[in-house]
Amino acid sequence: MVVVLLLGIITAVALPAYISSVNTTRQSAANDNARALSAAVQAKAIITGSYDPNVADYLADMGGLIPSNPCTGSVNGYTITVTGNSATISPMAGSYCGSWTPAAYTVSMASS
Repeated sequence: MVVVLLLGIITAVALPAYISSVNTTRQSAANDNARALSAAVQAKAIITGSYDPNVADYLADMGGLIPSNPCTGSVNGYTITVTGNSATISPMAGSYCGSWTPAAYTVSMASS
């Protein structure tokens, strides 16, 4: 009985820390993937002269694989918002990462 009680106490203490650690790791991975996508967005914009808001169009630029957003579980878990000569890339929050505010990466081309 004491062993079961001790296991219950250890689980009650360790489980929230584990879940928090998993969420933090997923959030970090989603932000890192968005940062890599922003580099591909910028590189393609330099070549084409404009920003493309469609995530799927960067498949070749990302080495043939767009990384899945661990917070949404989807390769479509990123948004690219184009405003004039700039674009903002961010991961979607999703339901697998707990409550958090995703990072936003803005890239821009100098206006001529």
